[in-house]
Amino acid sequence: MGGSSASPCDLDREFAPQIAQLLATPPLQPAQEYYNGLIQSRKHDGIRVNFSSKHGKGVCANKEFAEGDLILKDQILVGAQHSLNKIDCAVCSYCFRFIGSIEFQIGRRLYWQSVGSSSDCTNRRHCHESDVGSSASSSGATKENSSTLPEEVLGSLITGDMSLPFTDHFSLPQVVPCRGCEEERYCSQSCADSDWETYHSLLCTGSKTEPSQRSALQKFIEHANGSNDIFLVAAKAITFTLLRYKKLKTQPEFQNNTDESNFSLLMEAWKPLSMGYKKRWWDSVALPEDVDSCDEDTFRQQIRDLALTSLQLLKDAIFDSECAPLFSLDVYGHLIGMFELNNLGLVVASPVEDYFIHIDDLPDDEKEEAEKVTRPFLDALGEDYAAPCEGTAFFPLQSCMNHSCCPNAKAYKRDEDTDGNAVIIALEPIKKDDEITISYIDEDVSYEERQAELADYGFICTCPRCQEEKPN
Repeated sequence: MGGSSASPCDLDREFAPQIAQLLATPPLQPAQEYYNGLIQSRKHDGIRVNFSSKHGKGVCANKEFAEGDLILKDQILVGAQHSLNKIDCAVCSYCFRFIGSIEFQIGRRLYWQSVGSSSDCTNRRHCHESDVGSSASSSGATKENSSTLPEEVLGSLITGDMSLPFTDHFSLPQVVPCRGCEEERYCSQSCADSDWETYHSLLCTGSKTEPSQRSALQKFIEHANGSNDIFLVAAKAITFTLLRYKKLKTQPEFQNNTDESNFSLLMEAWKPLSMGYKKRWWDSVALPEDVDSCDEDTFRQQIRDLALTSLQLLKDAIFDSECAPLFSLDVYGHLIGMFELNNLGLVVASPVEDYFIHIDDLPDDEKEEAEKVTRPFLDALGEDYAAPCEGTAFFPLQSCMNHSCCPNAKAYKRDEDTDGNAVIIALEPIKKDDEITISYIDEDVSYEERQAELADYGFICTCPRCQEEKPN
């Protein structure tokens, strides 16, 4: 349908000049200053962000790295756990660390399986999946398991009244509830406070939220869970910007309350998100295999209509007239597109997997005794017992790394990496000033398959391997 199609959102027309500024590529000098400051604040002195006319942003080494060296541990700017994955994994809503206990993790997952929530959610998601181009993985709990356990046993695991053998080797942070709602939980008060101040205070559906706003938020969340949970990530990006704007406005030097000064503050609050590569979601999402090319315009129109519905529900809940351009369909579509294009995955391995591996590695006599207790739970969980936390996230420095089908680095979680931050490890020795590259896709496929997958990112790969394998 392209960018020439008229927007059905009035804000797109009313604030067209401001929206153009929000979505413009940041000038080189401010962008370079932003990344230099980010790298310095996070003490990542081994890398730098470079800019080139050919590839845009790229990450280069400021020092030598040996194979296996840690290059970068990048903090999430905005991210969210997939809605279905919340059935499998209880994690901190801010840092995505697993919480509670091994018993709590096993008990709540088996409980949700037993009441059939996972099956209901899956059917609801599958009704929309071909329409919305979702990238979310299906939940491990969606598969049927033949073994069931009494509800009172599962309740005892969740409440901590029942202990499994050797779980003291796998201690997890205690659950800290949200100050307002029951939906969000955290690994510490620090994470709870940070999430409240950064995103959640505008999205909380708890009793402290004004009833009409709470109802509107619940409708928005229900729509996102039933269509595409990437809308929840876009909402967090907007609240992130709104709360930064409000915080900036309280500073004494920003008390000049004019439309022009307010928009300057909005641009400053938006700056971290302005750095991400963006295309409208409905223009960039891949055409599903079951949609004929002759129906492409209709498909993309449906995608845009879906985003418009989501945006209207979000506006009903948290609209702020001082930041009206943020609530335009153009900005919303570009935000969703940014998360699709820059999402290399939020993944945190489950400690439940480590626990059952530990049981399996015990000496035979201890293993036999322990499995008298643990085997029924492992059987009930099924082959997907090790389901990790999965979600969508934007990592500001990792997103600057260019793709190669023969990369010299990769995203890889070590045993000590138990939160949602991105971890980049060197695959081979990297010299100072070399560009650090990762693969956006599974590179262990043919040239044609790689190029087809990379088309979703909007470029043709010309890395050394592709040049060598390209048909004449």
